[in-house]
Amino acid sequence: MHLSSNLLEAAVKEFSRLPGIGKKTALRLVLHLLKQEEAEVAQFSETIDRMRKEIKFCKTCFNISDLDQCPICSNAGRKKEVICVVENIRDVIAIESTEQYNGLYHVLGGVISPLDGIGPDQLTISALAERIPKENTKEIVFALSPTIQGDTTIYYIRKKLNNPELRFTTIARGIAFGGELEFADEMTLAKSIRNRLPVDSYIQ
Repeated sequence: MHLSSNLLEAAVKEFSRLPGIGKKTALRLVLHLLKQEEAEVAQFSETIDRMRKEIKFCKTCFNISDLDQCPICSNAGRKKEVICVVENIRDVIAIESTEQYNGLYHVLGGVISPLDGIGPDQLTISALAERIPKENTKEIVFALSPTIQGDTTIYYIRKKLNNPELRFTTIARGIAFGGELEFADEMTLAKSIRNRLPVDSYIQ
C-alpha cells in the first residue's frame, strides 16, 4: 500500500495493529477520522488515552473497573456464595449479556497451556483460593472454553482447592469442543449456564 503521506501511513500502521483490523480497514478508519472536526478527533484520542491510563482491575475478581472494586463485586443483589471462573474479561461480558447468571466472577487471565509457556503461577488461581474462605463460597462454576487447555485448567483448580464443602460445576456442553466461549451465541451460552453440570461427571 503506497500512500502519499507519511503521517497517514503511520496512522494506518498503528490502526492495523489492532486485532481483526487489516490495512484496508485501517485506512478507512483513518480517512474517516480525517473527515471529522479536530475537536472530535481530540476527544477520541483523549478518551483512549484516559482509558489506558486510568482503568483499573478489580482487586477481588480481576474484572475491569473504574474503581478498586468492580460494580459486580460491589452489587449487594448478586449471589455472593457463587463464583463463576472465566478465562478473560470478554467471557464476563458474554455471560452477563445472557442475563442468566447472578453470582460473582473470577477472571483467571488465561488458561494453563504448557506449550505456550503459561503455567498455574501466571494465572490468578491463588487469589481464587484465598477468596473462598473469606467469602463463604458454596459453588464454583467453571465457564472456560471447551478445549484441552480449558479442561486441564478445570482439573488443576479442582484438585488444588480440594474442598469437600464446595460444589464444583461447569457450564453444559452446548458449545462445541474446541470452540471459544466469547463467540458462542447468547441462547446457547444461556442454556449452558442454566444446565450446568457437576465437574466430576466429565473430568476424572
